[in-house]
Amino acid sequence: MSRAEDRQRRYRKTCVGLATAGLLALPATSALAGGPQPAPQPTASAAPSTAGGFPALDAATAARLDRAVQDVLKKTGVPGVIVGISAPGKGDYTRAFGIADKATKKPMATDLYSRIGSETKTFTVTAVLQLAQQGKLGLDDPIGKYIAGVPNGDKVTLRELAGMRSGLLSYTATEPFYKALTTDPTRHFAPRELLDYAFKAPKPVIFAPNAEFNYSNTNLILLGLVVEKQSGQPLPAYIRDHVLRPAGMNRTSFPDDASFPTPHAQGYTQQTASGKTEDATDWNPSWGWAAGAMISDLHDLRIWAKTLATGVFPDGTRMVSPEMQKQRLDTPPTSIPGAGYGLGIFDVQGWIGHNGSLPGYQSLTMYLPEQQVTMVVLLNTDIPYGQQEEPSTVFGQALTSVLTPAHVYNLPASAQKDMTPSPASSPSS
Repeated sequence: MSRAEDRQRRYRKTCVGLATAGLLALPATSALAGGPQPAPQPTASAAPSTAGGFPALDAATAARLDRAVQDVLKKTGVPGVIVGISAPGKGDYTRAFGIADKATKKPMATDLYSRIGSETKTFTVTAVLQLAQQGKLGLDDPIGKYIAGVPNGDKVTLRELAGMRSGLLSYTATEPFYKALTTDPTRHFAPRELLDYAFKAPKPVIFAPNAEFNYSNTNLILLGLVVEKQSGQPLPAYIRDHVLRPAGMNRTSFPDDASFPTPHAQGYTQQTASGKTEDATDWNPSWGWAAGAMISDLHDLRIWAKTLATGVFPDGTRMVSPEMQKQRLDTPPTSIPGAGYGLGIFDVQGWIGHNGSLPGYQSLTMYLPEQQVTMVVLLNTDIPYGQQEEPSTVFGQALTSVLTPAHVYNLPASAQKDMTPSPASSPSS
C-alpha cells in the first residue's frame, strides 16, 4: 500500500458522526482498553419501584444500569464515562466509571468539565431563534442578505442552514482543512478562514437547497456570523448573556482559545496525522467555533437537556416563544430510520437533543418529553467502535434499552459527520 493510499485509508477510518451520528471501527484490543477500571462512583437515589412506564431509579435499576455501562466500557475500550439520568418522581442516577487520565490512572468523576463539540450548535441556533422572534432576522431570509460570498447565497436560507439542508459542503470534509488541523492542532482558526476551506473547494455546493439532509459544520459558522452581525455582540458573549445566565448554567463556557477549566479529564483521539492515539486535551477548539467549541459539565447539561427541548428556562420564563420552539421541533425525517432533524436539534426515537464529538471528547444530551427523562453522557475519547459507531451512541443505546425499551436511542454513524474532520467524504477529495 502506498503512503497516499494509507493516508486515504486513515481518512476513511476517521469518518465519524456527531450530533447523534457515529465513528469508525476500533479493534477490541485498543490501547484504551488497558488498565484496571476504578469502581463506579454511586450517587443513585432510592425511589419505590413501579410497574410499567419509566422505572424507578432504585437500587435494582441502578445495578442494571451499572452492568450495561460497564459492558459498553469494556467492549469499546473507552477510558472513562460520566452518566446522569433523572426523571420527576423516579429518582436520580449519577455515576462516573473508568479513568480520567491514562497516565496517572486518576478515576473519572462526576464533576469534571468536558468539551461538548457539536452540542454547541444547539446554543448557536437558539441565538438565531431569539433574534428571529425579535425581528432582527428572518428564518427564511437568504444567507446572502447578511454574509457576502456564500455559494448559492441568494437561495440558501437561514432555516436551511439550521436544519442541515443547505447543500453547502462542510469545511471539515475537505483535505486542506484536515491537513491544517492535524499538522498543528494547537493553532487558532478564524471563522472566515474556516469558510474559505469549504467555499474554495472544487464543489462547494453538493446539492440544491432543501433537496436533502446533509450535516455540515459550514452552516453553523455562517449562522454564528449572522448572530454577531444582527446582535452587535460577539457570539460567545451573546450566548453567555441571553442563554447561559438566564438558564443558570454557570459551568458552561465558550472559549476563543484552548483554555479548559479544571477539573477535567484528559481526552484521547486518533484524529491525528499518524493515525495513532494522542492526548488532545489542549488542542485549540477554535476550528469548531459556532459549530463545536463549547465546554460544559454534567450539572449544566442536565439543565440544558430540558431547557432545549421545552424552550423554557428553569425559572419558567421563555427562552424562545412557543411558535419558535414549535418550528425548532419540526423535525422532518432524514435518510436515517427513526431520526429527524429540526433547527439544530435531533429527534431520535422520541429523544430530543443533540450529541457532540470532537478530538478527545464526546457528549450526549437528550430529553424524552413523554416521560420527562433527562439523559447526559460524557466521554473522554472520540475513537470509534465497531462499524464506525460513535461510542456515545453505544452508551446511549445501552442505557435506553434498560430504561425506555420503546424509545431506544440508536442513531447510526451515517447521521452526520460532526466535529470530526473526514476529507474522504468530501466531493473535493
